[in-house]
Amino acid sequence: MSSSSAPAARGAADPSIQLPWLRARVRRWIHSRQPRTDTLLLTQRNVYILPTGPGLMLALTLMLLLVASINYQLNLGYLLTFLLAGSALVGMHRCHGNLRGLTLHLNPPAPVHVGQAVSLEVRLSNPGRQTRHGIAMALDGSATGAPAWTDVPAQGDATLQLAWPAPRRGRQSLPTLRAQTLFPLGTFRVWSLWRPSSDVLVYPAVERHPPPLPAGEATPGHGGSAHAHSSGEFDGVRAYRRGDPLRTVVWRKAAQSFATGRDELVSRDLLVSQRQQLWLDHARCGAPDLESRLSRLCAWVLLADRLGLDYGLRLPGVDIAPDQGPAHRTRCLEAMALC
Repeated sequence: MSSSSAPAARGAADPSIQLPWLRARVRRWIHSRQPRTDTLLLTQRNVYILPTGPGLMLALTLMLLLVASINYQLNLGYLLTFLLAGSALVGMHRCHGNLRGLTLHLNPPAPVHVGQAVSLEVRLSNPGRQTRHGIAMALDGSATGAPAWTDVPAQGDATLQLAWPAPRRGRQSLPTLRAQTLFPLGTFRVWSLWRPSSDVLVYPAVERHPPPLPAGEATPGHGGSAHAHSSGEFDGVRAYRRGDPLRTVVWRKAAQSFATGRDELVSRDLLVSQRQQLWLDHARCGAPDLESRLSRLCAWVLLADRLGLDYGLRLPGVDIAPDQGPAHRTRCLEAMALC
């Protein structure tokens, strides 16, 4: 319900009520009223309130106290009953106001690989002059994710981190989030559902122990005498010359040289290495099914990027020309995620 006087049926989305069919129906109704957005202002129209279990027990206790006071004409009983009822009423309004007025903003999440958790960073802004105590954010409907709690200072911001396990590869919509509070007495639960509009790109899983990089392919117009070793290093090396790009240094050979007490560096001969190209081909990677192939290609892309190699990617209907660098790596990973 939007306020304390709204119908109680709207509170079925509250996770403490064990009516799954009613919760699902009311949740769909709430979603139809709330469009997706990355910034949400909590107002009386999207903040809901219901008593908690202790709140219901308090109401029952007050009823018993009132009946006993009427039967036995206990003036102190009347005083205690109405004092507790007044405190509960003030706590209800204070609890509702503790959440109402906050602004929630979601920072777009970074891409992840299958099996990794998506990090959701939520910023809570409080324009009021009072600190908002005991504000929690959680994944709505999640039985495993524990809520994250914080206090939002007056006229300040607070940031919460939530983890969401990515279900599968591809572009995924973010789950519904729930903001809630029990402050100050814990007799009422106030919450709001939030549907972020951002999505997250989930890359394929990275194969843990991939085979070596495939051999390079001869470029058109060159012979096939030069080839690539399975380690990802190309034939044709020479002594390091001052001014050679660092990406052409064969660091594995340099490490072996340093280990023996020498300081010899060797560089790849670009005239030789330009005769071949490293292609990571979906049809030739040797894995049995699509997801296994993408997982192996993903591991090869990351390995070739670390080695500073020029590499191309072939997927069904997509050919990405050989190149290197962070932008090229991201383009290849996105192509595999959307394959």
